[in-house]
Amino acid sequence: MNNRAAKVIAVGIVALTGLLVAGVAALRMTGGEGAHVDVDRSRYPVRGIDLSAHNGVPDFDSIAASGVDFVYLKASEGLSYRDPSFMRNYVAARRAGLRVGAYHFFRFESDGTRQAANFLDAISSCELGLPAVIDVEEWGNPADPPTEMVAERIESMIAMLRAFYGPVAIYTNKNGDARFLRGRMEDIPLWICSFTNPPLSRRKWHLWQHSHKGRVPGVEGDVDLDTFNGSREQWQSWTDSIDNTILRRARR
Repeated sequence: MNNRAAKVIAVGIVALTGLLVAGVAALRMTGGEGAHVDVDRSRYPVRGIDLSAHNGVPDFDSIAASGVDFVYLKASEGLSYRDPSFMRNYVAARRAGLRVGAYHFFRFESDGTRQAANFLDAISSCELGLPAVIDVEEWGNPADPPTEMVAERIESMIAMLRAFYGPVAIYTNKNGDARFLRGRMEDIPLWICSFTNPPLSRRKWHLWQHSHKGRVPGVEGDVDLDTFNGSREQWQSWTDSIDNTILRRARR
């Protein structure tokens, strides 16, 4: 092989590598083509979505009419942040007849009890019908806090939410489950984010976020899709038990 041919091949390899790197980066930026699983509605008939301020101004009447049963709304994050769309979305979702829950994005670097106080204050005037959810994600959090420290802070938040709200669940993915929950918080209902079917085999899950790329009438653009692990009869039994155990009710 002469030098000219070798140079041509080398340039081609470099160009191909660049294209592959760009492709991987694009997939990461867009959430990847695999960020969706179609679920068997004969097995999982109860449908849900979750929303925050980045979803704009949803039309909850259209959402309810499309067959969605429940919605989780971001209420707070860390020690002081409040989602600016939470109360507007809460009122509109309740008016549309949807069962509404609230979640808090957990910050690894912050005290769990103080985060619970922020969350509880954000939802204090709401009549919610689902467990208070702690959203535990490595994405968007610093990597340096030790696992044990983060787990202890999550447990502190759980304890305060149980004392002042009642039922608590945790949202996370398989990495978060393995790092923070396994062997520690096995009794906490799990809302798993997964794009495999089944979403998790090591233990029972209650809710499954199976898409970041769903489309629902009333929401502009992509929306997260969720489902309940069970029949409509099981859903009714679960939500009845939640209604009976929520401690922090709305001020009428």
